Amino acid sequence: MTGLARAVLLAVALGAATVALPGTEPEASPAGRFEQLRVGLVFDVGGRGDKSFNDAAYEGVSRARRELGVTMEMLEPSGAEDREAALRLFAARNFDLVIGVGFIFSADINVVARDFPSVRFACVDYAPPADGAIPKNLVGLGFREEEGSFLVGAVAALESRTHEVGFVGGMDIPLIRRFEAGYRAGVLAACPDCRIHAAYAGTTPDAFRDPARGKAIAVSQISAGADVLYHASGLTGHGVFEAARDLGVKAIGVDADQHDEMPGTVLTSMVKRVDVAVHDTIVAVGEGRFTPGLTSFGVAENGVSYVSDGPHASGIRPTTRARVAELEAKIRSAEVRVPSSK
Repeated sequence: MTGLARAVLLAVALGAATVALPGTEPEASPAGRFEQLRVGLVFDVGGRGDKSFNDAAYEGVSRARRELGVTMEMLEPSGAEDREAALRLFAARNFDLVIGVGFIFSADINVVARDFPSVRFACVDYAPPADGAIPKNLVGLGFREEEGSFLVGAVAALESRTHEVGFVGGMDIPLIRRFEAGYRAGVLAACPDCRIHAAYAGTTPDAFRDPARGKAIAVSQISAGADVLYHASGLTGHGVFEAARDLGVKAIGVDADQHDEMPGTVLTSMVKRVDVAVHDTIVAVGEGRFTPGLTSFGVAENGVSYVSDGPHASGIRPTTRARVAELEAKIRSAEVRVPSSK
């Protein structure tokens, strides 16, 4: 079966599941125009249920369905050959907005957006082409991940007893290296004498869905002395959590609040508000103010933060919260500028 055929079958199945399930009918929209809006969501590697990046995007569209009455459908590509097919499927059906979740969609969404100039597209973590020629019907939703990573880096340093912390990245690419750069800067801002262990799970997209590899890296870093580990690795991070639990150290989640993945082990999480960016883009389309180009969400825009209060942050000491709040205020005021590379 071809990739496109699989995508068509999946669209039919998921279309029914996401639109017609009993009890999931959209609530009344405050503006009738939203009830006619159709949004197609194509997941990144790891898919729905990753309790991270993909789930955050799903929540953004789901909120638009609940609150505004938009129709949503989802596709989860089984491989690289299906990404473009999935985008094309929604575009060919003339959806009002087609969303690709993750930088890995960038090249495919450029091609499809140019082929369907009347359809609006959005790409989370979009990487523009080298020539800067972004399609006129595409908005790239970007985040300053290094700023959120700086905050959890400071938490890691202040909560570490060994003064050694770890970073586990998924695919070794510029995007994930930004996480590492911000984390390093945050660790050293809070503890100049701290040591940072860092490693990546691989150089292909499979590095985002390899818990066994994540666990092996984490075990190695813990054995070397790290007692707080931060991951930016998708499903691979579950292996990091397992290693931290088994060896009695702490871990830090990414993209969404990952406390429930490993209660008692996950100290906090760097939160990237993909849900807010996706929801706001849908609202913009419905209100006729869709603006193509690049966007950037950081601390100042409340686009990145960390879990700092409530039961999911109960393991963080008040003195740590206070110090990190000071650093966050300095980022917000631009007194501190977080590096995006080492």
